[in-house]
Amino acid sequence: MDAELIRNLLEDVRSGRLSVDGALGELRTLPYEDIEFAKLDMHRGIRTGFPEVVFCQGKTCEQSVEIVKRLAERNTKVLATRVTAEVADRIVSEVDGSTYHELARMVVIDRGEKKESGHPADSKYIMVVCAGTADIPVAEEAAVTAEALGSRVERSYDVGVAGIHRLLDQKKRLMDANVLIVVAGMEGALASVVGGMVSRPVVAVPTSVGYGASFGGLAALLAMLNSCASGVAVMNIDNGFGAGYFAHLINK
Repeated sequence: MDAELIRNLLEDVRSGRLSVDGALGELRTLPYEDIEFAKLDMHRGIRTGFPEVVFCQGKTCEQSVEIVKRLAERNTKVLATRVTAEVADRIVSEVDGSTYHELARMVVIDRGEKKESGHPADSKYIMVVCAGTADIPVAEEAAVTAEALGSRVERSYDVGVAGIHRLLDQKKRLMDANVLIVVAGMEGALASVVGGMVSRPVVAVPTSVGYGASFGGLAALLAMLNSCASGVAVMNIDNGFGAGYFAHLINK
């Protein structure tokens, strides 16, 4: 249960619209709800500011849908990651406020009060860049996560070091960003180059894109961990969600 729902619940009790026993009933799932195959952390939104996020990979379709539905009953916003088209279709058809971001492989459920869309042109933002087109799914996972959390996000894709003039054309946008997410596979050099250009934190994400000697992203991971650029933090291989979440915490 998130802070917005708790606040509304307390206001209802104070105004007399809801009895104390009724409020206790609404809070019955705290701190967690046991549904046999999962123990849902219904208290996480209050502790950390955002509800438990559902990692759908490795779960059955039925398990993923049921977990998302239960979380959506108690939270105004829910994220599900690594969502297949089959699972997304089920969630979107059964949970109001659901949007499937196919490229990011994510479902975002948002049933909160609708606010004005967009951010002021001068608001601070997260810049998401990726080296190649094949890296876009991980970059989009990061971007959609940060946007769902409330950050302004700018994107620039396919600006890898093999054609570094493409990156240099984005110099002003890179330098004006409050925090940057750099996604790259192959040799992972893009993070060091960007880190050497800007005075802001860089969140580097190695991807599993590359030929055999990239070892499923291990080469890019080690390159980023060994970056000589200052201010570079490194996520796990293909962890766009973690990068988006971390960058949002910095940005806010």
